[in-house]
Order: sequence, then C-alpha cells, then structure tokens
Amino acid sequence: MKAAVISAPGTVEVTTVDDPTPGPREVVVSVAACGLCGTDLHILQGEFAPTLPVVPGHEFAGTVVATGSAVTELAEGDRVAVDPSLYCFECHYCRIGRNNLCERWAAIGVTTAGGAAEFAVAPVGNCVKLPDHIRTEDAALIEPLSCAVRGYDILRSQQLGTRVLIYGSGTMGLMMLELAKRTGAAGVDVVDINPQRLATARTLGCSGAAGSADELDRPRGWDVVIDATGNERAIQDALGRVGKGGTFLQFGVADYAARATIEPYRIYNQEITITGSMAVLHSYERAAELFAAGALDPEVFISDRLPLDRYTEALSRFRAGEGRKIQVRP
Repeated sequence: MKAAVISAPGTVEVTTVDDPTPGPREVVVSVAACGLCGTDLHILQGEFAPTLPVVPGHEFAGTVVATGSAVTELAEGDRVAVDPSLYCFECHYCRIGRNNLCERWAAIGVTTAGGAAEFAVAPVGNCVKLPDHIRTEDAALIEPLSCAVRGYDILRSQQLGTRVLIYGSGTMGLMMLELAKRTGAAGVDVVDINPQRLATARTLGCSGAAGSADELDRPRGWDVVIDATGNERAIQDALGRVGKGGTFLQFGVADYAARATIEPYRIYNQEITITGSMAVLHSYERAAELFAAGALDPEVFISDRLPLDRYTEALSRFRAGEGRKIQVRP
C-alpha cells in the first residue's frame, strides 16, 4: 500500500509499505481522510515519535475492511472514526484515570503506523461507528475536536458569563471558539496574525478579532486565556492578558525548547491559574456525539483535501499557515 513515511528528522516521502494485518482485537481501516496537525510537524523535526521511521497521521476515519479473529463489535463495511490513543492501563496514571499521562503513552500515527496511508490498523475499542448522516472523510475532525473537549474539561471551573481570549484561529483555535460559545462564555475574542484565519473566526461569530490583544478593549484582561498556537511569543503575550482570578490554558503544542517567563508574585497576588491540556482523555466519544449533532461545519473547518501523493506539499502548506484543516485522502 501507499503511505507517507517520516524516515528521519526533516525527511518524509510517500512510498510503498507492507499492507497491515489485524491482531485478534484489531481492525484494518481503509482510510477515507487523514488530517494534518501540529503534532505531525513535531514528529517531522524529531520530537514525540520515540523511533523513526513512522507513518504519521493520528486524525483519520474510514471503512473497516478486515477484522481480527476476536472482533465481534464491528464488521467489514462499518464506517468508523478512530481514537489514536494507546494506553498501557497498568501504570500509576492509568490506574488513577489519567490515561493521557500514561508512563508508556503511545498513539497511532505517533509511535505506531497511522492514517497517512491507504490502510491503518486500530484496536476495535478505539473505533467509533459513524451515523449515516456523517460523511466518512469529515469524521477525521472528531479527533481534534476530542482534544478541544479535553481542553474544556480542564477549564471545568469556568463559570457562565466569562470572557474568553483565544490566541490562534487555526483549526484548534476555531474549535475552542465553537466550544466556548457552547459552554456559556459571554464573549470570545480571537488574536491571530493571519487575516484569512481571522476572517473565519468572524464568520463563526467571535466577539472580536484582531492581530494583537492591544486592539481589543479589555483593560482588566480576560477571565480565560487560551493559547492554541504553541508559539513562544504568543504564549508570553497571552500570559500577560489573564485578568485577576483568571485562568491561562496552554492548549497549543509548543516546541520542546520553547520558554516563557512568569511573574510569581502576580500569580500569587491575583490568584491566577496556569494549566495545560494534553491530547485526549475520556473525550473522544463525547466529541463524536457533538460532531454528529452539528457542533462543527466541516465545510468551514476543512479548507483543503489533497491526494495522499501530495502529502509533502500538504505538510509544507500547513507549516506555512495556509488554510485551516488540511486533509490528505488516499
């Protein structure tokens, strides 16, 4: 089969690899679409994936074409979205329900072969059947949505009527915008240096959109500030925008070497909370339900659908900040 392979830091190509075969409790999925994510860029630069080569792609959906000998829950022809999370269920963090912090954390498309290919293998327990009204290729959006749901789980102390500021209006920032509206925010402002992405935030009904938070009229700061960029400069600016008693959520994936300066006295004196959100935790099925209920419009969120043969181009466009969600399709 054809697959994108990251063979070494900075090196990726579409090539031929062996067809996958399922284990007893696994299925083989014919991939309909696979979304690109900032994590893929980190893997390309040698971060996250413990070993290379690896087939990337942790945001995917498709049709079951083969089942393992002990699989009874799914059959060939079922359409599914796939939670890429792979946990050991044995370590301290798994035993206390914090599986996303698993000491042996792994994920399809990060530590094992993923969905940037014609076919991918997944545990049957990681597959969610799709309702008839959902297009299979659109369901690749469920995985990033599940990460956004996890982000709002972290912000569970958020009260009705809060003011929210989001840095970044790429796919994840826009998803955080949509969920903020659903969780009772009084207003959601968005900061981005990309005018086209800001235009999409306006289309989705943000309260304010600007290239800098200085352009927004919030002298007391915001109750909740979310970084969805992973950019060091954006993070530093965002930390200074949190109002008294507010919360900063690090949601974007920063480079390992990224650094930001905090003001300990201000955090103490103004009772500011700084927290983070790591991937998916008990949120994939809820994201699937939200998606099926129309929480996201795929036509707004998916800007590019390219053939798998153009994976390298798709990755370059994503790195350049073009479009919103870019998908590849075998």
